Order: sequence, then structure tokens, then C-alpha cells
Amino acid sequence: MQINPGAAEFPHRQIAAQLKAQVRRGDWGPGERLPSIPAIAEMFGVAKQTVQRAVDQLRVEGILITKPGSGTYVRGTRRRLNRLSRGRYGGFRGYHTDLAARYKQQLVSVGRAPAPPEVADAFGVPDGTELVCRRHLVRTEDSPVEVGASWFLPADAAGTSLERSEAYGRPLYQEAEEATGRRYVSATDTISARQPSREEAEILQIRPDTPVLHLLHVAYDGARKPIEVAQATWPGPVTTLTEEYRIPAPAPEPDPDPGLTLA
Repeated sequence: MQINPGAAEFPHRQIAAQLKAQVRRGDWGPGERLPSIPAIAEMFGVAKQTVQRAVDQLRVEGILITKPGSGTYVRGTRRRLNRLSRGRYGGFRGYHTDLAARYKQQLVSVGRAPAPPEVADAFGVPDGTELVCRRHLVRTEDSPVEVGASWFLPADAAGTSLERSEAYGRPLYQEAEEATGRRYVSATDTISARQPSREEAEILQIRPDTPVLHLLHVAYDGARKPIEVAQATWPGPVTTLTEEYRIPAPAPEPDPDPGLTLA
């Protein structure tokens, strides 16, 4: 293990690249502990602070995880989360058993709350308007992988089951359709990357400088009026969002005019 002092790349980035390559080769497998920071510093002939910066970089990238008082470990495999909101509807209008088996959703709170700007914009109401909010946390293998919320207009949700702190034995959209009397017809998903809020970082158990993926899901009725605005936030480095779709075949060439004679 060595670094090139004359290279344009910073020493800690060179070290991070070499450690990443070793993980990829399988020198250290998922869950395996790396040598201590002082030991790695001695291997590369650099200061401990330089190695710490390399480890910090790989933690942000989701490759390593540090357990206080224990050491630095290779994180397990990346979680493949097909959590675009269309997954909540499944391939048919019914309960999506595959998602239910892989993800455990916990209802955190239900009540009135001021709408954040993106939710207010989706509903076409002023920022801070009091809406009905159902907050949730999703876990897989006992690890938090999603924090989110579903928002409804009080005119639709007041006095219905949507305002009660109870979990349903069916998807939320089915409960909302019955409670509001409005049918979900179309939806839009907008995904963006950003830094987490302090609360999101604490709940998802990630560093404050770890990027997250954020989804804004807006579901509409047949008149293109929003029924529900949902938010979901996932740890970016350990999350992949995959969508499979068909590519249309080329359009057939039109037949030549039968009345046209080619010389």
C-alpha cells in the first residue's frame, strides 16, 4: 500500500480509492472489520488524520460503517429499494404482498401540521397551511431505510379514518379512496438528491453530510386535483432505485403507393 506524493489527487483520496478497491476484490467482506486507523496509517506512511479523512469519505459513500468503540467495518450489500411510489399500487389495484414482506412500515404520528413548501405547492395552498399528516418509518432487517409522510387536505380527511392513529390492513391509498370518496387515477413522482435535515440523519442513522434521495409523490383524481401528497427520504449511498420498462419497436415502413410506378 502506497501513495504517490507527486500526484494531483489528495493523499486521503488515493487511500480511499485503494481501500475501496480492496473491498471490491473481497479482501474484506461485508461485515468484516478493517485494521485500525493507526495500523492503516502505518501501512501507507501517513498521519492518522489522513486515513481518518479517507474513512470518512468511504462512510459517506456507503462503503464503510463505523461502530463506536468497536472499529470500522465493511457495510453490507446495497439495498435495492424499488420504492418509487407506483410500487404502492402494485401491478394491480390491491395489496402488494411483495413490498409488505420486504418492508415493515411503522406509523409514527397522525395529526395536523403546517405544510412544507413542496407539499403546499402541490396542493396549491399557502406555505404553512395546516394539513392532515400521517408520518411513517420503514425498516428492513431492523434498519431504518425510509422516513416519510402522507398529506391530505382537511376538507377531505377531517373526521375520517385518515385522522385516526391506526394502521390499516390495506394500502393507504385504498383507505383514502374510501374516506374521501375520490379515486386515484394518476400520479407524478419527482426524485431529488440533497443533504438530510438533522432529524432525518438521526432517524436514518446516517452522518449529517451523507446525501439522501428524496421523493415527492402527488396522486390525482380524474379531475387532476391532488388527493394525497406523499414524501419519502432514503439514505442515498446505500439505496438504488430501479425501474424496468419496455422500449417500443420501430414503426413499420409505410407501403409504397401501389399506383406509383418506379423507373
